[in-house]
Amino acid sequence: MPDALVITLRWIHIASMATLLGGMIFWSLVLAPAASRLSSGENNALLDRAAAAFRPLIFLAMGGLLFSGIVNYLSNPGHSKFYHMLIGIKFLFVGHVFAVAFLISKPHNPRRTRLAIGAMVSGLIILAISAWLRRIF
Repeated sequence: MPDALVITLRWIHIASMATLLGGMIFWSLVLAPAASRLSSGENNALLDRAAAAFRPLIFLAMGGLLFSGIVNYLSNPGHSKFYHMLIGIKFLFVGHVFAVAFLISKPHNPRRTRLAIGAMVSGLIILAISAWLRRIF
């Protein structure tokens, strides 16, 4: 693959991951605690508006991650069994983060904050596994 394409796909992957994981971190550590100080009606309205604004970014980030991740995975064959085991575990965590991101963006979901905390932890585990996978051949 040409270097420009490899770099572009890597940038798409990292930017998409930063958008999705950054959104979960922001939701868990900033938005939810700030919104909890509002009255119940204002809290729900704020979180619903935030979820609606986050929804297009979620789908864009998930699409970027899927596209760039699949191309990268298929263009680098010949890894060890241990590599494939770790990437399988990573895919399970990715499924969790994607499902939670979708659920967070749905209107009137009272469990958003708890879901975002779990997705944030899963996303950080994915980041650690990804760093490890870069060193395994």
